[in-house]
Amino acid sequence: MKAYQQMTKDELLTLKEELEKSYKEAKEKGLKLDMSRGKPETAQLELGMELLDAVNSKSDLKTEGGVDCRNYGVLDGIPEAKQLMADMMGTTPEHVIIYGNASLTIMYDTISRSYTHGVMGSTPWCKLDKVKFLCPVPGYDRHFAITERFGIEMINIPMTEAGPDMDMVEKLVSEDEAVKGIWCVPMYSNPQGICYSDETVKRMAALKPAAKDFRIFWDNAYVIHHLYDEHTELLDIISECEKAGNPDMVYEFASTSKVSFAGAGIAALAASRANLEDIKKQMTIQTIGYDKINQLRHVRYYKNIDGLKAHMKKHAAIMRPKFEAVLAVLEKELGGLGIGSWIAPKGGYFISFDAMEGCAKVIVDKCKEAGVILTKAGATFPYGKDPKDSNIRIAPSFPTPEEMAQAANLFVLCVKLVSVEKLLETK
Repeated sequence: MKAYQQMTKDELLTLKEELEKSYKEAKEKGLKLDMSRGKPETAQLELGMELLDAVNSKSDLKTEGGVDCRNYGVLDGIPEAKQLMADMMGTTPEHVIIYGNASLTIMYDTISRSYTHGVMGSTPWCKLDKVKFLCPVPGYDRHFAITERFGIEMINIPMTEAGPDMDMVEKLVSEDEAVKGIWCVPMYSNPQGICYSDETVKRMAALKPAAKDFRIFWDNAYVIHHLYDEHTELLDIISECEKAGNPDMVYEFASTSKVSFAGAGIAALAASRANLEDIKKQMTIQTIGYDKINQLRHVRYYKNIDGLKAHMKKHAAIMRPKFEAVLAVLEKELGGLGIGSWIAPKGGYFISFDAMEGCAKVIVDKCKEAGVILTKAGATFPYGKDPKDSNIRIAPSFPTPEEMAQAANLFVLCVKLVSVEKLLETK
């Protein structure tokens, strides 16, 4: 079929009638599928059930160094857990603090601390006239929700195939002291699945911010979430910042939420020694330490980075068919029609789709009406406002491959119908 833009008005009207009939039939199927968030499916959760047996009432709950994990002490995490998470993040244990069950909590806490108490002695952000954050878009809605909650102004930074538009980042960071941070998902970005190039990482590490308390918020959520054996290797931002003379400029975050169990994994922050000492001042007041038994459980089960990687290959075997099912339908049904574009990611949890301008909200609504729930249109942009109303995040992880194919077929049907309606407005 030729591109929709090349069709005459009569051809579009005929096609619209056919699509409306197909949509009516699709609604009658009574689908109830949820692709709104990147949730692991049950089969993925089953992979880690033996983790729960890694320690029990008869286990020796002491670390290799003799620390009793049942008791107080070791504020920043047991050494074995630091080693495990450092290896996962691509850094070294002396850069790592082990927290509780979610990296999102650490990110919120880090913004909150900066807002109320400043960064390593700087003026608390709450006392400044203006605080700004750079937000690569499309991006992660929860990042934007955190900064919005604290009244921080968010600035859209377009994404390229190599990561954020670094020319724009460098200019804004160097010229405006109110710019205090940038959100980054460097490996399989949410939602596009883009991996930052070596050049992008090096330029990020070499930034010359006007604000001394500027920080890169490096959310390395999908650092080992590969779909294929052959994959991109991400440069270590910690060491690159050290090489560039900016050792204190980055906070890196990661967790095992999509490795072991959502809400029951372990989370970590990696940063310079000076940053860690500043953070620990708060921790000594805020907590007596996080769950060391859970840290020990993870270490005993996965053992080391090789154990983590082997486990993630099992996840990939479950995830890969779902991604491939969606991508196959997109290519078969929409390829060459000129009404949408997408990226085929090699890892992570999402597929990003760009519809014709002004169509995303209507497509999402039509999918919902027919029984398929997608992430709210606009969610991948600050304040929930996609300037082009075109980006849609698809989360293939939770449905089965068969359900995913059904959902994808409905999705492309809605894309076609809404696109035809949009084109007819101009005929």
